[in-house]
Amino acid sequence: MVFAATMIALGIVGLIKGDFTVIWQPVPQGLPGRETLVYLCAFISLASGVGLLWRRTAAIAARMLLLWFLLWLLLLRLPAFSRGFTVDVYWAACQTAVMLAGTWVLYTWFATDWDKQWLGFASGENGLGIARVLYGLALIPFGLAHFTYLKQTALLVPGWLPWHVGWAYLTGATFIAAGVAVTVGICARLAAALSTLQMGLFLLLVWIPKVAEGSMTALQWGEVVVTWALTSAGWVMLESYRGKPWLGRMKTRRV
Repeated sequence: MVFAATMIALGIVGLIKGDFTVIWQPVPQGLPGRETLVYLCAFISLASGVGLLWRRTAAIAARMLLLWFLLWLLLLRLPAFSRGFTVDVYWAACQTAVMLAGTWVLYTWFATDWDKQWLGFASGENGLGIARVLYGLALIPFGLAHFTYLKQTALLVPGWLPWHVGWAYLTGATFIAAGVAVTVGICARLAAALSTLQMGLFLLLVWIPKVAEGSMTALQWGEVVVTWALTSAGWVMLESYRGKPWLGRMKTRRV
């Protein structure tokens, strides 16, 4: 429900602003049909969010959102790596990958008999495995960015906490460790829980106080929205491990 509400909010904001919300950014200015894509993104966000709230429409909504995030990753995010492995390129790609992973988990939950018959490679345990690997791989560059932009990360640490640089190193290392753990399936449930908690704490301890101060810039508001969206996707990912052991290697079915 939190993930669905997030998509609904993104859709409404996109329709009101007439521009891409931050979760879809950046989009090249000269992209053909850019204005049409703005409203298509907003409509898909809103419609899929509403659809996820009802069991009868959840499968269609998850399928539609999964396809859209997948196309966004393949057609807009991955080709951008031809310009180099810069933070604006890999951060946007990983952001999309996390949202795609969360959506993919929802799709495996709501998959119908038709999905299992015709899209079996994307549903069930196969799809769940792909979603988890995507999520894990996306967390690793998030952690690397903390080391690459150590000074900027340390500045975001709340003033009442000591050792700002130490916290920047720690959160970067934990993102990397969680990403590796989820990808290889060792302590994956614990890693998913802690990575989601960490993103939620960024929202609670870093951005909410800045919102309360009333001095937010447009860029910072964008970070609030992104952190909220990524936390909701991480929460969905964590739920995919319900019933699994917290520690040790997960047993996987040979495909």
